[in-house]
Amino acid sequence: MERALIVGLGNPGREYLNNRHNVGFQTLDHLAKRHGLEFSRLQNGAFVASGNIHGGPVTLAKPQSWMNLSGAPVSALMKFYKILPERLLVVFDDLDLPAGTLRLRPSGGSGGQNGVKSIIERLGSEEFARLRIGIDRPPGRMDSAAYVLQDFKGDQVAMIREVYDRAADAVETWLQYGIMLAMSRHNAPAVLDADNNRGQA
Repeated sequence: MERALIVGLGNPGREYLNNRHNVGFQTLDHLAKRHGLEFSRLQNGAFVASGNIHGGPVTLAKPQSWMNLSGAPVSALMKFYKILPERLLVVFDDLDLPAGTLRLRPSGGSGGQNGVKSIIERLGSEEFARLRIGIDRPPGRMDSAAYVLQDFKGDQVAMIREVYDRAADAVETWLQYGIMLAMSRHNAPAVLDADNNRGQA
């Protein structure tokens, strides 16, 4: 089986660790812990963890450039590991999806996400899979840039922990069975209300 590269997008630094913008990093941390992998080295501008998941070789990567420069380390890692475009999956936050919603797609534009935009520009292609994690729109007139750099609050703290578990499930399905089955299995909306803050897949 060809090696897969799973990229989680975020900003480096402890002050950004639990921000809404860092759900890509957090998903990869959750996936790595599940499979006993460690981000033990810095390679091509990203913290990487390599090993096997369900019998296939995988490299997990958290670019340590700022979000809008993610394309450089991703491109370098793809060249180093000779990753085929169909074996790349990028995990990131999406303002246009309700909080807790997962959306897998086989390709497409950036949707205004600067990290994805950078990757598309460096690769010269939109033909790679992506897993979008909904973080909702900012309330009122709040600036989007300020909103994504805030931590989750209130009921969403418990919700997002469960979302990371579902997102890791989605990545595993993609690795084992490909994008079409992963989409059919995991592209269900999350349900959030006063009595139930757990997403439903």
